[in-house]
Order: sequence, then C-alpha cells, then structure tokens
Amino acid sequence: MSSSRNGLEKAEVEKRLKFYGHNEIAQKKRISPLLKFLSYFKDPLVLILIVAAVISGITGENRGAIIIITMVLLSVILNFYQEHKSSKSALEIAKKLATKTTALRDGKLIEILAKDVVPGDIISLSAGDKVPADGRLIQADDFFVNESILTGESFPNKKSPEGDITNSIIYSGTNVVSGFARFLVVNTGSNTEYGQIAKTLATEEESSAFEIGIKSFGYLIIKAIVGVVLLVFLINAFYKKDIIESLIFSIAIAVGIAPELLPMILSVNMSKGSVRMAKKGVLVKRLNAIPDFGSMDILCTDKTGTLTEDRITVVKYVDVQGQQDEAVLRLAYINGTFETGIKSLLDKALLDFKKINIGNLKKIDEIPYDFTRKRSSIIYEENGNRVMSAKGAPEEIFKICTSYLDKNGATKITPALLKNFNQVYEDLSNQGYRVLAVAFKDVADKETTYHHTEESEMSLAGFIAFMDPPKQSAKETLIFMEKHGVEIKILTGDCALVTKKICEDLGLPIKGIISGDEIDINKMNDNSLAIKVANATILARLSPIQKERIIIALRKAGNVVGYLGDGINDAPSLKSADVGISVENAVEVAKETADIILMKKGLKELMDGVIEGRKSFGNTMKYLMMGLSSNFGNMFSMIGAAIYLPFFPMLPGQILVNNFLYDMSQVAIPLDKVDDEYLKKPKHWDIKFIKNFMLIFGPISSLFDFLTFYLLFAFFGLSSSAFQTGWFIESLATQTLVIYIIRTRKIPFLQSSPSKYLLFSTVAVITLGLILIQTFLGNVFGFTPLPWKIIFVIFGLVAIYLVLVEIVKQFFYKHLYKKTSL
Repeated sequence: MSSSRNGLEKAEVEKRLKFYGHNEIAQKKRISPLLKFLSYFKDPLVLILIVAAVISGITGENRGAIIIITMVLLSVILNFYQEHKSSKSALEIAKKLATKTTALRDGKLIEILAKDVVPGDIISLSAGDKVPADGRLIQADDFFVNESILTGESFPNKKSPEGDITNSIIYSGTNVVSGFARFLVVNTGSNTEYGQIAKTLATEEESSAFEIGIKSFGYLIIKAIVGVVLLVFLINAFYKKDIIESLIFSIAIAVGIAPELLPMILSVNMSKGSVRMAKKGVLVKRLNAIPDFGSMDILCTDKTGTLTEDRITVVKYVDVQGQQDEAVLRLAYINGTFETGIKSLLDKALLDFKKINIGNLKKIDEIPYDFTRKRSSIIYEENGNRVMSAKGAPEEIFKICTSYLDKNGATKITPALLKNFNQVYEDLSNQGYRVLAVAFKDVADKETTYHHTEESEMSLAGFIAFMDPPKQSAKETLIFMEKHGVEIKILTGDCALVTKKICEDLGLPIKGIISGDEIDINKMNDNSLAIKVANATILARLSPIQKERIIIALRKAGNVVGYLGDGINDAPSLKSADVGISVENAVEVAKETADIILMKKGLKELMDGVIEGRKSFGNTMKYLMMGLSSNFGNMFSMIGAAIYLPFFPMLPGQILVNNFLYDMSQVAIPLDKVDDEYLKKPKHWDIKFIKNFMLIFGPISSLFDFLTFYLLFAFFGLSSSAFQTGWFIESLATQTLVIYIIRTRKIPFLQSSPSKYLLFSTVAVITLGLILIQTFLGNVFGFTPLPWKIIFVIFGLVAIYLVLVEIVKQFFYKHLYKKTSL
C-alpha cells in the first residue's frame, strides 16, 4: 500500500484523494449553481410549458410564447433562489454532524472526516467507533467487532493481526464493541465489501410517515389534474374552438392546479425549522425528519439522562446476605479496570467511587459484554492463580452460579437460598437502585482464548448498588409531553423494579410492565406484540433485537415512533424508527444512524424539536389546503366557463401570470405563526380529510367564480378582454386572501394573526395584480383597464366569499372533522 508505520504524508493523501475519490459509497458530484439552476428545467410541468411555448411560436402566437417562457423563467428563478438559500443553511448544520475518525498522518494521530480516508491510511480504533473502510489489522488488544451488518450474526468476533488471515481483516460499516486497534486501509468507498453489497442490492430505505403522506397526496393531485384538464380540453374541442389554443389552455390549467411550489415550500419550511432547532441545541441530519418529529405520538427511550440526572454513584456493595463487603467491590473493580469495551456509566461510577489497590494483577483474557448474555468476564492472574471475575445483570449472573461465597468459602446454592438472594436484589431495586451482581471462579491455565461457554459453575459474591437520582426537571416536561399528545415508553435493558420506582417518583403513569423474557417465552408475533406494548409503559430487560421489534410493531400499528438512544445497541432501533434521535456525546455508530442529534440529552430539548416539527407540518398544510380550496376551485370553474362562455375565461399567458403571482404570495408561508392549540397534538396525514376539504371548499370558490362570470358577462356586458381582466383579479384575490381563513381554525385577525411577512406578501401581490391590469403593463398580457366601480364590485364579492368560507370552516371543524389530526 506504499504506506509506513508513521502513516501517509499530507501531499500523498491529496494525491490519493484525487485518484481514489472520497470514502463514500455513493460519490456525490458537486453540482455548480448553474447546473443546479438548469436542473429545474427537467421538472415535468416546466417541460410541458416549454412545449406549449414552442407550439404557440410555431402557430404564430409569438406574444403567448414569450409570456409562457417569461413565466417559466420567473418561476424557476423563484424556486432556485429559495431552495439554494435553504440548502446553504442545511449544509452548515450538516458540517457539524459529519462522521469523524482518527488517522495516523505524518507520525501524528489527528481527527479527520471519515470521507477523507484513503487507501494506505493507518486508522486508530477503540470501543464505539465505526470502521470507516476495509483493511488489515497491524495492532490489536482484546479487539472485538460486531459484523452483523454483513453477516447477520450479532455476537461480536475477536480480531487479531496474528493467526488466520481472515481474522485480521476488518470491514467498513462494522462497529467496535471493545478493545483497541490500528489498521491499514486497503479499500474505500464503493470498493469496500459493504459498498459492493450496497451497489448490488440498491435497496431503498423504508419511507417515513411524512414521505408516505406526500406520495398519497401526489396521487390525489395527479388524478384531479388529469380529470379536470381532459374534461376542459374535450369540452372546448366539442364546441369547435381552436384545437391548438384549447391544448395550450388546458396545459395552463394543469399548471394552475398543480402545487408546483410544494417542493420549495417543503424545503424552505424544513430548512428554516432546522435552523431554529439548531439554536435550541437540536441538530437535524435528515430534513424530512422534521415533520415526522411533529407527527411523533410515541417516544421510546431509556431512562438514563432523560428521566434521571445521568449522575450515577455507587451507594452499596454487599454480599448475598445484604451486608457490606469490600471483597465484592474489589472483584467488580478488577472487572471494570481491565474491561476494554465501552465503559458504561456503571463502570465509570465504579472506578470513580474508590481507588482500590489491585497490586500486580495480570490480565489474561476478556469475554466482552454482549446484549444476549448481559454480562462481561475478565480472566486475570493473581499470586499464580487464574481467576474469572464476572459482573452483569443479576438474573443472568444467577444462571451461571452454582455456589455462593460465605465465611466458610464456597457453599452450594439451593432453590431456597436462590430465592433469598433474589429478594436481596429486589429490595435494592425497589429502593430505586440499579444493581449489578458479581461472581467469580478459579480457572485452569491454557494457551487458547477463553469462551463465554466457560462462564459456568461460578460462585456468587454479592451485589453492587448504584443510584442515579430522578431528574426533577423532567416532571414538568412529562406533563408537557402528555398535554401535547406524546406518549413515553421506557425501553431499557435495566430491571423493571428500578424503572418503576423512578417513574413513580416523577409522577409518570404506568399502564403496564413487560419484560424481554415475556416476549421470548410467549413467542409473540408482531400483532400480539403491538397489542401488548400498547398497554405498557415500561419494557425492561430488553435485548437490541427486542427493542427493534417493538419499534417496528408500534409503527405497523399506525403510530409515528421516535427512538432516543446513544449506545452501540441502539443503532438498529434508531434506523427502524420514524425519527431516530441521538445525542452529541453518543458513540459514532448511533450518531451516524440517527436523524436528529441533541446537543444535550433531555426531554425538554427534545420537545422543543417536536414543537418546531409541528410548526413545519402546519405551515406545509396551509399551502396544500389553500391550493385545494380556492386555487383548485378556480381551475374547476374552467369546466363551467368552457360550456357557458363563447371565449376563454382567461388566456393561457394570463393563467400563468396569475399562478406566478399567487406563488409569490405563498413564499412567506414558512415564516408564518402557528396557533398554540394546533401545536398541542401530533400531526398526521389524513388523505380522506384532504379530499373532503377539497370537495367542500373547492365548490365554494367555484360558486363565486360563476357569480363573477354572470356579473361580468351578463350584467356588465364586458368584452372578452375586459372579462378576462375582471376574472383575473377576482381569481387572484380569492386564492391569495383565503390563506387568512385557511391558516387557522380561529377567527382571523381577531383571534389569530398572520406573521408580518405573510401579511406583506399577500397585500403586495394583490397590489401588483391591480397595477398590472390598470396600467399599460397589462397590454402585454392582453388585459383591459376596468372602471373602478367594477373593481369595487369584484372586491365586494371577494369579501363575501371570505366571510362564507369562514362560516363553512367553523361548521366543518366543529361538526364534520372535530378530531382530525391535521
């Protein structure tokens, strides 16, 4: 690999980066702003308009062609500017969340971005790290790697530079369970084993709740567009109007109906939300997770750091009779000292509690902790004797013990004695203490490594009790969560009794308790599990696989699930949840899998993010509901106009101008206020509700359009040009100003006011529309200035329309859709 023990030099790294590329499975090409701008012209709606402009030019309608091309350019510029500005904000946040690794370069260990690793690099790894590339070990100490991402086998494998060559190779995407190592990078990016598998399978990640909702909405809109456009085209063709003009007119209607600003509104909404969340210590990795955050109705989390202070201390170390015993503390201390896996909070508390002199003990081997055995064992030599010291979950330690330590030495454990020992453990747990059991035995000398099957016939020494006090500030947050419709479920590897005590101290209602053993013993399928879990608050002694199953079962039952985790074992659950949440000081594999990173672990910080998510969801829905009421209603009116009028109610170019001005008024929606009442419940997609909203409010808009048609055509007897001008301003005013009604369930302005940005954008657009039709600028688009008397009549109609929509809205929410989650 043309490397050295001192690693690569800086100049060589730059050469290799150019030759091999970045260490990414999918090499993302950097697109210049110009190419990004041009990519907007690939949008189907834009392509259809360009075709319409070409047809207009060929048939001699040069003015129409120029108007269409101008509107296309203005729309693309508007989209590009807003999304480019949003992406810059998102990029700044993404830089803070980039995965890092430790490399040896120029003889010094430095922290670099994982994507900058090149073949020939020497990488240093320790417990909790994610392996950034494929390579060969050159140094290792009790080094265990979880390769389940490649093999499906959850038990960690021991790796070493010596022996079988396959045992010295480590792979990208796997994670370090325990120990220390340095390895020489051989393959990066798509050339790694993981990269090859990813390219072959090309599997897509499961869609989140928000993405599924967007797809369903898209299908609804496509059906509506196709139906209305075909009907309008056929009616115009039937009445022997010009076929080409009818085609272009129908295309313009399609553009008017389609929510073409939706991608931009979504992008701006979510990027603005991510910036606001970042200020509150919540960093967003996947923007689509923001609305999912707002939709979240169940939060699954461990209790440490969320319900407790995350300040663990040793409070008791007792023998099997419950009496204080220094020998028990020493055995646990030796185990914690020599353990090379990730130091759990309990290990840290144990080592910080008291400095114990362990003399010249020599570590021989280690059987690292895993989430099936729930214990770790250290083999060490003292005064010529080899001893195995094990510590872990009491239930699991009991299984491997056949004797216990008393004054007379090792004594056989009878069922009655085991019951007594279990009672000592339960008494400690009922006091809110987290408990580890400690066991030991003498082992024979041997050359080979020790295996977990040798954890048997051990002597139970006693228990270590730890206190992690309840976080008193969590009380207020738990009440806040309950009021805002988020149910909390505690998924823990800890004992149910400890968790129950903490929940009781904080006033968290407990619906039920399930243990991991219950899930395994009863062999629950996903449906049974979902029912059982729905009626439980505490799920204790869970393995990582059980946690993941619970998340999946809750999602299948129709819930939007968030999962908060920071350990190696949390990665599968973080990936399976709608919203994976981790913390800044979590292990790399957890941070990389998560969608959202909290700078500080706590429920208050998390709920700040939930509220921002609901604001983003709410503002997105305002745009959709608006388009489905007035905008869709106006386009639906075209069907009636095609039958009733001897001319087009608006020219294609006028429809596009109308649509562009309307879009401009909506750019401020992401900055709008959201009612406090709206934020109190999780938000979910409800396509049936959206469809019914469209069928009720769309026709109201059409009713006033038909009334406008009658007044302009039959009552005032306007020419085709004047009629088109009148309907242009009426259509623009109704679909723009109706946002004040749609944006809130309250009475607009009296009970709920829009943001100053939305107020300015809507008033500015109506003013622009009036200037356009009443000045020489209107000639370009075929408008005719109207008498101010007619303008006042039109705005009188608009005012009546808005009042009627408000009345229907109040009836709609009070009697038809009182409980909708939108």
